[in-house]
Amino acid sequence: MNFKAILYIIGFLLMLTGLFMLSSIIFSILYNGNDIPAFLISGIGTSIFGFILWLIYRKEKGSEIKKKEGYLIVTLGWLVMSIFGALPFVIHGAIPNYTDAFFETMSGFTTTGATILVDIEKLPAGLIFWRSLTQWLGGMGIIVLSIAILPLLGIGGMQLFIAEVPGPTKDKFHPRVRETAKRLWGIYVLLTIVEMLLLYVGGMTLFDSINHSLTTMATGGFSPNNASTAAYPSPFIQYVLILFMFLAGTNFTLHYFALHGKFDFLKTNNEFRFYGLFILVFAVVITIVHLPHVSFDIEESFRQSLFHVVSLVTTTGYVSSDYENWAPFSKIVFFVLLFIGGCSGSTGGSIKVIRHYVLYKNSLLELKRLIHPRAVIPIRVNNKALSSEIVINVQAFFLFYIMIFIFGSMALSLLGLNFDSALGAVATCLGNVGPGLGTVGPLSNFSQVPEIGKWILSFLMLLGRLELFTVLMLFTVSFWKE
Repeated sequence: MNFKAILYIIGFLLMLTGLFMLSSIIFSILYNGNDIPAFLISGIGTSIFGFILWLIYRKEKGSEIKKKEGYLIVTLGWLVMSIFGALPFVIHGAIPNYTDAFFETMSGFTTTGATILVDIEKLPAGLIFWRSLTQWLGGMGIIVLSIAILPLLGIGGMQLFIAEVPGPTKDKFHPRVRETAKRLWGIYVLLTIVEMLLLYVGGMTLFDSINHSLTTMATGGFSPNNASTAAYPSPFIQYVLILFMFLAGTNFTLHYFALHGKFDFLKTNNEFRFYGLFILVFAVVITIVHLPHVSFDIEESFRQSLFHVVSLVTTTGYVSSDYENWAPFSKIVFFVLLFIGGCSGSTGGSIKVIRHYVLYKNSLLELKRLIHPRAVIPIRVNNKALSSEIVINVQAFFLFYIMIFIFGSMALSLLGLNFDSALGAVATCLGNVGPGLGTVGPLSNFSQVPEIGKWILSFLMLLGRLELFTVLMLFTVSFWKE
């Protein structure tokens, strides 16, 4: 294990994190915030610490990054960025308790959207923007962003790309991973800007449109408003948010092909079709069930149902109303949606649509294999046969995910959370969704969770964002053996 090369890259990531912290001062100045000293201290301090690491180990420039080192860099990178990213909240005093500040920052970088803040609107503009920016950076991945720069420093990025990009398969639409990373971030920036303009035209303030566009494209769900997106009940704004949540939950490779006029990939992509159909069916079903219990007309009922289905499936976590007061059936469905997730290669979290699709296809084929035990029937996705390794990987992921959910829920219940709250907190943090059930429901927050519980949930957020295996393999003996 080349620890010097690992520290070299960690140093670079901290320098980058410090610079992004300092960029938040722009909004502190524009809105006369009192958080400038906090950003100066934390931003400059983080950058200097990163620069010292980078300077000491700069001789590692050009070192080969192997698979093990890639996994360790990604895990440590996200952990260290969250440790330092919490400093502005603590130094300013907006979140004086470091556990709470770390929880909020990890929730940001992992695009979970779970918050301990009771009154978000009391925060100065700079801290609100930094909170949103952590989600935007975490959405596409600060490691993927760095890959476009790391070749200049002499470090190859393929192992880092594999360790961070979500999904059982890693789509590359360019033979060079650096070019793929640049194009992914280019599409990400473009969609963020377009959404920001549409929200502003629709009646949002400029500051709110900037923050909501950052957190929508990251499928993060942090809002600068205490009422989340319910602060803007405009149908136009809600449909814009629905559209961009849906786009953020779509594989960004498909966006790349669509922008180049290759729409056939959308029609033939099994995951995308399954994703779209799933959202539409559940939105219609919940509308039908929900309609007799509310005073909404059909259009508003469908819009509210579609909004929450898209929000939870894509793991964005925005809320426009308290769905816990809806029909009991709707509440159960919304809990199930916490386990779905967006498409692979999207900014969405949770299990991912492609894994559900593969499990569904494999279950059907298993019935055929029982009837025809000698038949060789491969699983096909997008007209390509999946290797047995990918199918086994999906099955193992699903098993680990459910086991972690069960043991995590038991741990939270031991700490005093009731049944609904324990299940909801673990499901939403592991899936990087945001709102849960009970005391951590859509109109509540995580401030009442015990400190140990917040550290457990923070770890679950990291596990979920890095797709379990990247983190779990660090706890195996074989990982550390030569």
